[in-house]
Amino acid sequence: MNAAAVVPAAGRGERLGPGTPKALRELGGVPILVHAVRALLSARAVSLVVVAAPPDGVAGVRTLLRDHGLRGKEVTVVAGGANRQESVRLALEAVPADIEIILVHDAARPLVPVDLVDAVAGAVRDGAEAVVPGIRPADTLKQVRSAAPGAPEPVVATPNRDTLRAVQTPQGFRREVLEEAHRAALESGGEVATDDAGLVERLGREVVVVPGAEEAFKVTRPLDLVLAEAVLVRRRAADGF
Repeated sequence: MNAAAVVPAAGRGERLGPGTPKALRELGGVPILVHAVRALLSARAVSLVVVAAPPDGVAGVRTLLRDHGLRGKEVTVVAGGANRQESVRLALEAVPADIEIILVHDAARPLVPVDLVDAVAGAVRDGAEAVVPGIRPADTLKQVRSAAPGAPEPVVATPNRDTLRAVQTPQGFRREVLEEAHRAALESGGEVATDDAGLVERLGREVVVVPGAEEAFKVTRPLDLVLAEAVLVRRRAADGF
């Protein structure tokens, strides 16, 4: 059972600073998006990657991927939507009907290990309806009550870290489950979740967690880009990546 990977890459990524959209920022001289697509295509389980690009940038993203040697039937670029959720739904529509496993991966996680991609797809293949990789949080976490911006926030609870996971991507799904989740969200007025697993949870379906990877972190802020550059340098020195 081959998997298709969907990559929503239509956002601006404003927390990374003004300028080029986040997915097109360079990491080691190569756009972040190219790193992410390359990792997905290197996985044994993945037979197709569908990238949801900014609606006005589809041709440019196609050219970018082609110029970096990523082209052909294994890569498709479609116009994304107004938000991540809509972009995933539009990309999903471009996946051939005979593909039963869908992975959804953040373009901003360029250094995801190939083994993690295969592990998530394998967990779906083995029977899980929805799978997310996660790692134990290193910091103590506090639940707070909302306050005015900049004002002190009262702490209401300190959750047990042993029961918490910081969730990463790719997230894996049985295709029919993911389609049902997006259809339900659309019918409810476009209710937005922070990830696709959240939509599946609203259906009452079980989502399971598999071990994530430290290198699958998300490049969101300038400091993340500095860390990603350091990881990439170490990786290249170790194995010529």
